[in-house]
Amino acid sequence: MNGRKPDSEAGAPQRRITLERVYRAELQDVWDLWTTKDGIESWWGPGGFTVVVRKLDLRAGGELLYAMTAIDPPQVAFMQKNGMPLTTEARITFTEVVPLQRLAYIHLADFIPGVEPYDVATVVELERTARGVRMTLVFDAMHSDEWTDRAVAGWTSELGKIEKILTARAVGGHS
Repeated sequence: MNGRKPDSEAGAPQRRITLERVYRAELQDVWDLWTTKDGIESWWGPGGFTVVVRKLDLRAGGELLYAMTAIDPPQVAFMQKNGMPLTTEARITFTEVVPLQRLAYIHLADFIPGVEPYDVATVVELERTARGVRMTLVFDAMHSDEWTDRAVAGWTSELGKIEKILTARAVGGHS
């Protein structure tokens, strides 16, 4: 982890992106989607990709290692056009784990052609409300506006997957 974006200036504050959702679900169900192998594999990665968790050590200092593979034709074409492998191995290092409340981690962005690897800090906070579970996701902007827009689109897709999973569980009567 090097903690710096390639174009960041020393001492400059890091731009952060915040996404918020409210899920009509049990807190434990949302937490499990973020913190278990089956949960992560069910939604992680933008549409058109699949994820396989290789290692999950859920504690401060522990790691999540996973492989993400492009499987749908548009995503495969995008990866090929941009000189990126169809499967990328990724590493997340957890910095804070507060069960059912907060998950913080550093994701090593080492998959971008021509860009030195850098860290992306992410925090997920969960809170039970009268309307359900409020999930707040805050993450570092990427090295460029284009890649930040891609990250936001990816997270938006992923958070939509979480919504579908939780809705299906509620309709199916199991959690």
